[in-house]
Amino acid sequence: MKDHTKHVSKWGINNDYTKLKDVLLGRPDYYRWVEAGPLIGRTLANAEKTGHRFDLQLAMKQHSEMVAIYEENDVTCHYLESDEALHRNFFARDSSAMTPWGPLVCHMQLKCRRADYATVIKFYQDHDVPIWQFATAGHFEGGDFNIIEPGRVLIGYCGERSEKDGSEQVADFVRAEGWEAVVAPISREFVHMDGLIVPLAEKLVVACVDAMEPWLVDVVRGWGIDIVEVEYREAKNLGVNLVAMGNGKVLSMAGADDLNAKMRALGFEVYDPDMSMFTLGGGGVHCLSQALCREEA
Repeated sequence: MKDHTKHVSKWGINNDYTKLKDVLLGRPDYYRWVEAGPLIGRTLANAEKTGHRFDLQLAMKQHSEMVAIYEENDVTCHYLESDEALHRNFFARDSSAMTPWGPLVCHMQLKCRRADYATVIKFYQDHDVPIWQFATAGHFEGGDFNIIEPGRVLIGYCGERSEKDGSEQVADFVRAEGWEAVVAPISREFVHMDGLIVPLAEKLVVACVDAMEPWLVDVVRGWGIDIVEVEYREAKNLGVNLVAMGNGKVLSMAGADDLNAKMRALGFEVYDPDMSMFTLGGGGVHCLSQALCREEA
């Protein structure tokens, strides 16, 4: 069995919870709310009752606040090029997934995002980052590639975004490198696996246990991993979709009040900016951010 827990260049991650050094983002210059799945679909369907309206200037301000938090914590921010046709490419988690072996370039299903691969491939080419693999067997998106700890990856599919064939192919890529990969179906309501479970620290995750298949919860606990449970009412609004920045710091979001309180009680320093233009539009801070380099776990 090959040992690929360590990467050989600056670029790559073998976990999603140690000190975050470099992150790939985009710029929401051309952002707008469009029908793009169940999360934004719920926002649009209920807008008459809730009063929620899209505000580009507010979205830009909220995104800048997220960037400022990263920079305050010595995270180098890199950016995909803005493209009017690719008006959701700034959700940088989904067009690729970073691994210990380099980036996986994904095959996205939504019509408005199918060509997002163009800006992400250009980014990796421009920065001399060798691409590890391409998802080709079926649609697969980076939010469903979830490194729980070195050597173990959860890979999800809901059918409307990642598909089983694509997820199984990516799992085979991972297994060929000597890592364990578990493929699991998820509810379309949560879109990607990172809407259900995200690492917080070594042997610790946040997860909406009630929305996960019981056998999958058993797998995670069988790995000796503790779970900070997130209530459904917060998880359905992307409460799970946070970023562990390492050194006891977490980028969460306003609205996940109970989860944020739980993490603070555990000793974490929690940042909780208002990211409502994005959570209402279909993605949280984890969706917006692709870790490019972390300290080795």
